[in-house]
Amino acid sequence: MHKTLTMARPLLGWLTVALFLIFGAQWIGGTGSSAILLTLFAWLFLVIVWVAFGVVHEAETLAEMLGEPLGTLVLTLSIVVIEVVLISAMMLSSAGNTTLARDTMYAVLMIVLNGVVGLGLLLGGFRHYEQSYNLKGASAYLSVIIPLTIIALVLPNFTTSTPDGSLAPPQALAFSLLTIALYGVFLWLQTGRHSGHFVAPDAQPIDPREMAHHRPAALDKPKLLRHFGLLLLHILPIVILSKSLAKLLDYGIAATGAPKALGGIVIAMLVFAPEGISALIAARADRLTRAINLCLGSVASTLGLTVPAVLAISLYTGQSVLLGLPPSSMVMLVATLLLSGMTFSSSRTTMLEGAVHLSLFAVFVLLVFSP
Repeated sequence: MHKTLTMARPLLGWLTVALFLIFGAQWIGGTGSSAILLTLFAWLFLVIVWVAFGVVHEAETLAEMLGEPLGTLVLTLSIVVIEVVLISAMMLSSAGNTTLARDTMYAVLMIVLNGVVGLGLLLGGFRHYEQSYNLKGASAYLSVIIPLTIIALVLPNFTTSTPDGSLAPPQALAFSLLTIALYGVFLWLQTGRHSGHFVAPDAQPIDPREMAHHRPAALDKPKLLRHFGLLLLHILPIVILSKSLAKLLDYGIAATGAPKALGGIVIAMLVFAPEGISALIAARADRLTRAINLCLGSVASTLGLTVPAVLAISLYTGQSVLLGLPPSSMVMLVATLLLSGMTFSSSRTTMLEGAVHLSLFAVFVLLVFSP
């Protein structure tokens, strides 16, 4: 049963790819029927989500083989690659949506830091009363997330080189290089000398000299390559289908008059649903360090990879990209960062922190439809 499900996901994904490559232009461009377009969107959405669960499964298999924190890094990077591709596809297919990247990054921050973290702490606290995690790892994530968030989503509103929340070309180039450099240093430390900060406190010694005596068993390279190939087999159909999904989503928002920010929320939910479910399962199983690595790691990867990719597309195509958030969103963002800093300032958490994060998430959802 398990093997059948494992093969069914990529087969369905590639079958959908073949059908849309052959008939996609006719289906999307040759009909004005909202019902047909809605059906096509639902089909693509469900297929991508189901195949994305396969991405998570293969990435988690690699995580078990590689160990922490490298395993979690494989998972978060796999998911963020899908997000970057979806954003890029929508930017290139719809030149009028200048706020898509900003809305998606903001939605990821709110959904993950408030929705998933809040629900995870609430479920974990309800079952285990108090939960412990590796405080040094969470602090390291936040030390990267906070400056990257402020630089990407707040600072553009206060620069004078442009009249709106966009960046001038020299600023875009400098901020991209800075983001890549900071995220690169973080990855180097996460997978190197400070890797012990990203495992459960009782799972492995933090001192690198002690960690030398706790090396994992020799890797099964053929098995590793097989699962890496399966990971690519799941990711590629999502990448190919992203352009068709982008066109349908753009049409749906325009036809229904829905808020433009809804496009970013749909992408964030589509991409991070499997990883979010994995984080919730880990939190409920009292593996809070694992859950925090998934949540904060996905946010750090989103900022570290999406910002340079979006600015590169902007510089290459000349398309304007607005990154600065509106005032109400900036207030919510700052409140979320402050609350996250307080939540992860102690090595133990309770249900209270989860409830507070969920309250901010509820406000975020309300403001999307009633700004």
